[in-house]
Amino acid sequence: MSKAEEKDISPGMVSLLATATGLIVASLYYAQTLVGPISSSTGMSPEAAGLIVTLTQIGYCIGLLFIVPLGDLLENRRLVFAGLIFTSAMLVLAAVSSSAWMFLTAALGIGLGSVAAQIIVPFAAHMSKEATRGVTVGKVVSGLLLGIMLARPAASLIADAASWHVVFGGAAVMVLMVAMVLRAKLPARAPTSTISYPKLMGSLWHLFLKTPVLRRRAAYHAGLFGSFSLFWTVTPLMLSGPQFQLSQTGIAIFALVGMAGAIASPIAGKLADKGHTLMATAAALTLGVIGFVLPMIAPASRNIALGILVIASIVLDMGVAANLVLGQRAIFSLGAEVRSRLNGVYFALFFAGGALGSALGGWIFATHGWIAALMAGAAFNGVALLYWGTEYLGQTSCQRKTA
Repeated sequence: MSKAEEKDISPGMVSLLATATGLIVASLYYAQTLVGPISSSTGMSPEAAGLIVTLTQIGYCIGLLFIVPLGDLLENRRLVFAGLIFTSAMLVLAAVSSSAWMFLTAALGIGLGSVAAQIIVPFAAHMSKEATRGVTVGKVVSGLLLGIMLARPAASLIADAASWHVVFGGAAVMVLMVAMVLRAKLPARAPTSTISYPKLMGSLWHLFLKTPVLRRRAAYHAGLFGSFSLFWTVTPLMLSGPQFQLSQTGIAIFALVGMAGAIASPIAGKLADKGHTLMATAAALTLGVIGFVLPMIAPASRNIALGILVIASIVLDMGVAANLVLGQRAIFSLGAEVRSRLNGVYFALFFAGGALGSALGGWIFATHGWIAALMAGAAFNGVALLYWGTEYLGQTSCQRKTA
């Protein structure tokens, strides 16, 4: 092992990468609380308004599968820089959009370019020592999750004070600044693989079939991220309804409080570094279930019910934050030469779970109500927890045989 490989990543670099990933992924979520004003301003029909969020998700999934794996083939710093320049350009297009087709094109492009964040996370793992890799990934993912959680309330508050155009214009400037800083600060990392792009893409299916850890970790987080997306789809609707009657600013404050759950990321990273991934995963999935059970038992009192819902949001976010780190720590230990491909497949699979949760949550809430939506969210995590039980029983069986 060379000296460069033995040197651990600096705290300053970890902070930079955490901030960068947060600002990048925030671009995916600004539009979620601005669907109404965007569709009205661009002349989009109510039936087509859902495409504002859906096309961003589609672009992100495409990027995860077709761009992120390039981190195992191309020089990483250049790849990140190119992705961020493209993202900034798409955010500018969104900011100046005056028609539906312009904004929807921008939405697809924002999703596509924002996958640069998922090139940065394996980059951070590559720069870390094996013994501290979980902590490093945990800190970087904390920044990513804070970006997700802050994006929605920030977009609502800025749009209320100015307009949705300002939200995307400001985001374009921030992403451009991130691109310039990373270009100056990131070390060059040229992968040693000489595989062609077609073979690189073909290897994704092979990795999925031959990597049980990837399949299992993706299944766990698909459940948690599906419930997370369901929760943040239906909860704002509930908060603005007759029981709570919160304004957009009130909902924004509620979302800000929920971001406290991101503190679980570095804790999960430390547990993973100490070899406690199995039980930490059970704890994360259990927190996910609790996050949906708590609102079901809330009393009729508005203030107490709102307080319990705040606690539930923090508990759920803690489970999601912890499990994401545990999953990435596990797959990043499988080999540096396939790290970007594993990360791309991992995110694409659980992001599909998130899309399912969001779509299902909206439909269940509209047709069957709040409690039914909560039960569906708990079921996502319950199924994942049952699947975790097969891993626990398998490890217990192996230990008995070797005893």
